[in-house]
Amino acid sequence: MRRDDIVKVAAKQPVRAMNDAHVERLSYRQAWIGQARQHPLTTAGLVMAALCVLWLLAHSLVSVSRGEASLNLLHGLMAGGAGFLATALGAASGLVLRDLRARTEDTMLGFAAGMMLAASSFSLILPGIEAARGMTDSAAMAALVVVTGLGLGVLLMLGLDEFTPHEHASTGPCGPAVARVNRVWLFVLAITLHNLPEGMAMGVSFSQGDLSVGLPLSTAIAIQDIPEGLAVVMALRAAGMSSGRAVLLAAGSGLMEPLGALLGVGLAGGFALAYPLGLGLAAGAMIFVVSHEVIPETHRNGHQTPATLGLMAGFALMMVLDTALG
Repeated sequence: MRRDDIVKVAAKQPVRAMNDAHVERLSYRQAWIGQARQHPLTTAGLVMAALCVLWLLAHSLVSVSRGEASLNLLHGLMAGGAGFLATALGAASGLVLRDLRARTEDTMLGFAAGMMLAASSFSLILPGIEAARGMTDSAAMAALVVVTGLGLGVLLMLGLDEFTPHEHASTGPCGPAVARVNRVWLFVLAITLHNLPEGMAMGVSFSQGDLSVGLPLSTAIAIQDIPEGLAVVMALRAAGMSSGRAVLLAAGSGLMEPLGALLGVGLAGGFALAYPLGLGLAAGAMIFVVSHEVIPETHRNGHQTPATLGLMAGFALMMVLDTALG
């Protein structure tokens, strides 16, 4: 090849690289557009839930900026920080436990699922109904407010699950443009989706300064974060990641809990009905995660019985915590 030809080819390389980057960005955009066209109802639900969340959040951030909820914000962030530390503790134990039997892992995840279900019932739904009844003087209207929140939480998580590239061990890759994302990062995104509603639940529970609601819920979530952190390390290690990096990423995923707590405090701290609505939203998001991700994961290896026993043990422990600390 002549020198002039080499210069021309070299000059074209940046242009070709820019075009390739443009095509890649366009492909991602087209993937999301295609996903929206394939699932119009899910897309509409996500947009509606996101708009409601943003409206409630904007409403309540005004209160936070005025200093009206500074102590509640501090409590929520402390609870989210406790969740992060518990996740990091569970992840760090992965450095010692090099191998974990699938039966034991499924039992631990079942235990975490039981605590999340009980927390959704006793520390979110029931206090939400009680708070809404005090505001509306109507049992039916109180139930409707919390059910509306439940629906918004489900729509939000369903939409995020549909439009975020991620991977579950039981179902494989999910979401748009999954082929462009490394398999390990698909796992990390799945973990992030899992931790967000837990942080939101802690933040919402402290948004009105009611320690009888926030303390048992946050204690339960922190306890179940320990086996979750260990399970995440095992999953990342099985995906081919080194132990040290798996522990760091699993611990880092816990940072979604203080961020979710910040969102939860802001979400439910605006006007009166935002509190029971936010409790219902957090409960809906957590129940969705348990049913959609955790329980199927515990059953895929044929360990339904130990996983169910773990779930019952977690449910019972949360019930005791709610009674003792509530």
